[in-house]
Amino acid sequence: MTQNRLTIRRPDDWHLHLRDGAMLDAVLPETTRHFGRALIMPNLVPPVVSGDDAKRYRERIVSAVPGDAQFEPLMTLYLTEATQAEDVVAAHRAGLIHAVKLYPAGATTNSDSGVKSMDRVTGVLEQMAEAGVPLCVHGEVTDASIDIFDREAVFIDRVLNPLRERVPKLRVVMEHVTTRDGVQYVLGAGDSMAATITTHHLIINRNHLLVGGIRPHYYCLPIAKREEHRLALREAACSGDQRFFLGTDSAPHLQHLKENACGCAGVFNASNTLSCLAHVFEEEQALDRLEAFASLNGPRFYGLEPNPQSVTLVRQSQAVVYPAEIETSDGPVTVFDPGFDLYWAVH
Repeated sequence: MTQNRLTIRRPDDWHLHLRDGAMLDAVLPETTRHFGRALIMPNLVPPVVSGDDAKRYRERIVSAVPGDAQFEPLMTLYLTEATQAEDVVAAHRAGLIHAVKLYPAGATTNSDSGVKSMDRVTGVLEQMAEAGVPLCVHGEVTDASIDIFDREAVFIDRVLNPLRERVPKLRVVMEHVTTRDGVQYVLGAGDSMAATITTHHLIINRNHLLVGGIRPHYYCLPIAKREEHRLALREAACSGDQRFFLGTDSAPHLQHLKENACGCAGVFNASNTLSCLAHVFEEEQALDRLEAFASLNGPRFYGLEPNPQSVTLVRQSQAVVYPAEIETSDGPVTVFDPGFDLYWAVH
């Protein structure tokens, strides 16, 4: 019997880029419409590196929340080689931040201030472990000799596993995992390790990006991988395993900055993520596990209660129409196109 209606706890997004200024004002309502909370990425220019930075950024986000929305931004700090452990721990104890983000220098958008040598941040990570501050990692090496499709797997061997052996009490989230290697590592790593999975990596592989012409709005970092890896991500997301949860990595860029000779990395999927996820979980015959992935597993890892509100997804006979673009005062942002019609509407 076909299921046409599903009610779940209101979901959270455990990896979200909101940017700032006009972009923040334009894209934030696309998240607040469906999500109760989101873990906000700190890679602004300049980055959010201190508790005071996080406080000011949070204030700007809160002031941009539509008046009728119930939404809580959960802040993070950008780890640099100058990060002060005392500031991190104090901000976490005050409830101002919920995690610290590791960007290997040069790994992705606005990551130039990131870490070049893990040895220089070990002391901070040790104190974070003692204080229970989670570390979210962009899991790619930046060695130019390593093929871009292999950088996640190499990161596990060269950086992540040695780090966890060196600081075993550290709680780590491998964000936007994209490979079977990453999934298998998390499955074997115990309860102090988790991973987020994006909407788009459940749907696209590298053929979508490259076959029949380059499609810049599918270009993201970590880059989409082979089909075998996409299938491993779908299996993990739909398994109900509490170590995997939703982090959309929704990352808005102006359309003209995506569609040029050196386009930006990022997929903007905040608008239609829940409809896309319902489609994927239905295909995998796992609609009964969508709530765990989108609404329960993330709060459990971060020590929070699930949202008290709920949302209902209804399977319509007619396709749901989402806008192709979101307008900002600086130009349009293209909404992720899954490549198929969506029939699950969010109520």
